[in-house]
Amino acid sequence: MSDNALHDSFFALHHGLPRQGPGSDTTTRRLLALAWGSPEGRGGGLPERPRVLDLGCGPGRSALLLAAEAGAEVTAVDTHEPFLAELRESAAARGLDGSIRTLRADMGALPLPDGSFDLVWAESSVFVLGFDRALAEWRRLLAPGGTLVLTECVWTTGEPDPVPRAFWDEHYPLRTVTENARAAVEAGYRVIGSFVQPDSDWDEYYGPLAVRVEAADTGAPGMAEAVAGARAEIALRRAHGSDYGYAGFVLRPADPR
Repeated sequence: MSDNALHDSFFALHHGLPRQGPGSDTTTRRLLALAWGSPEGRGGGLPERPRVLDLGCGPGRSALLLAAEAGAEVTAVDTHEPFLAELRESAAARGLDGSIRTLRADMGALPLPDGSFDLVWAESSVFVLGFDRALAEWRRLLAPGGTLVLTECVWTTGEPDPVPRAFWDEHYPLRTVTENARAAVEAGYRVIGSFVQPDSDWDEYYGPLAVRVEAADTGAPGMAEAVAGARAEIALRRAHGSDYGYAGFVLRPADPR
């Protein structure tokens, strides 16, 4: 089996799902309120019509909400063109096509000018680069007073069970919310807010994925491996969900530019 077959099967398994990682509209709104600077939103943290860069946007659930509810001008970035096509179709159907533009690009090599966004947003996608690299590389994109919003998988206990520890150490080593917040401060940011997302955010992702997994044609090249990987993740979360979770971080450079 080629790497391309596994890659294609992974995206086939995920295409058309409402989310590509743990999250919810409620969490998106909570993050947005923190970025605005008040629980009700529309505080002093962002301009009235913010320029938003949504990195790893997938089919655009967050981009659509930000455009509709924050009046944002959104540049939505992903490497997978079918996700971007789905977002364009959804934006047009909701009358938001004038507020959202899509860009197929690598979030680690963005062809975008410095200081061009009031809000850089990455829900369930920072793992592609890693938390520390994202902090370093995406800062240049922020306009003066700009805000960086990330969600990241974290340990929610100081002593995780050996089973999830081994899994995450192999695939993507985790830190706690406190450790990530400390890393952000060391990278030159202020932590405006952070919180562990509710378990229901995982259900919004894994629920539809589990249905897709059961209907998948495992005879297709690479699909059996993609299905096995998804099932292993879902089973791990079911058995050890108290050890890890997703967390949101709202950050702002400490030195105004």
